[in-house]
Amino acid sequence: MKRAFRARNSLVVAAMLLAVAGGCRTTPITGRKQLLLIPEQQEISMGLAAFAETKTNEPLSTNPQYLALVTRVGQRIAQAADRPDYQWEFRVVASAEQNAYCLPGGKVTVHEGILPVCANEAGLAVVMSHEVAHALARHGGERMSHSMAVEGVKHAVDYFTKETEQRQRELILQAYGVGTKYGVVLPYSRKHETEADHMGLTLLAKAGYDPTEAPRFWQRFGKATQGADPPEFLSTHPSDEHRAQNLAQLLPEAQSLYAQATEKHGLGEMIDPASAAVPASSMTSSSTQPIVPPALSPTTTSASAWLPPPFVSR
Repeated sequence: MKRAFRARNSLVVAAMLLAVAGGCRTTPITGRKQLLLIPEQQEISMGLAAFAETKTNEPLSTNPQYLALVTRVGQRIAQAADRPDYQWEFRVVASAEQNAYCLPGGKVTVHEGILPVCANEAGLAVVMSHEVAHALARHGGERMSHSMAVEGVKHAVDYFTKETEQRQRELILQAYGVGTKYGVVLPYSRKHETEADHMGLTLLAKAGYDPTEAPRFWQRFGKATQGADPPEFLSTHPSDEHRAQNLAQLLPEAQSLYAQATEKHGLGEMIDPASAAVPASSMTSSSTQPIVPPALSPTTTSASAWLPPPFVSR
C-alpha cells in the first residue's frame, strides 16, 4: 500500500516537473521567463467567450469621436504588436467609469470615462498599449498557472476539464482585472505592472505616438482621482512614484524607437472633454504642459515631483 502511494506521489511530482519545464516561456519585448501551464489557444478561447459575455452587459458608446479614436489608435497598436493571429476588436463602452482592459486574443474595451483624462490620442495609446501588453505577455494566464502549480498537476488538468464554461469566463475576466460585475477585482502584481509599462511604452512608440505622454497621462490620472474612491483602473493598476520612476528610465529607449517609426503622430488628435461621460472638471491643465522626466533632469532626484502621492487601491 505504502509502495503504491509512494509510486503515485512520484508520478505526480514527475508530472509537475514536466509541466513546469514545458510551461516555461519568455515574454515578448522584455524576454522575462514565466510559467505558463495553460495553452495559449485555450486562453484565447476563454478570452473570446468572456468578451462575448461582457458585450451583453456593457452598452456601447454612440460618441463618434471616441469610436474613431479608439479604433484608429487600436489598429496602430495592433500593427506594432505584430500578432496577426489575434482577432483584434476595439470597442467603447458608454460608462463614466475610468477603466479599460484587453482580453486574450486582442479584445480591447475602453470606457468613456477614461478618455477625457487621456486628453489626446497619445494618452489613449498609453492606456490601450498597456492593456494590450498584459494580454501579449499573458499575465492572466501566468497568474492562473501559478495558482494551478500550487494546487498540483491534477488540479491543473481538472481546472479546464471539469470547470463549467461560465466559471472559465469568470476566471479569465478576473485574471485580466475586469470589473466587479464579473467577480473579484484582482490587482496586477508590481512585476506585471512594470512589465506592461515597459511593453506598452515600446508598442506606442513603434505605433508612432510620443512616448513622453506616458508619465503625463499618469500624472493627470492621479490628479483627476484625488479625494475620490479608486476607479476600477487604479484598483487593478496601482499608480505610484515607482511607476513614474520606471517610466522615466524607459523613456530614452522608447524615444529611440519613436524616432525610427515610419509615421509619427505625436500627441495626435485632442479629445474633447465636453462630450465626455464624466465632467470636464476631471481634466487638468497639466495635459498640455511639458514635463521633464526625473531620470533626465539634473535637478530632480525623486519621482515624487512626477506624480501625486501613492494612491491606495481598495
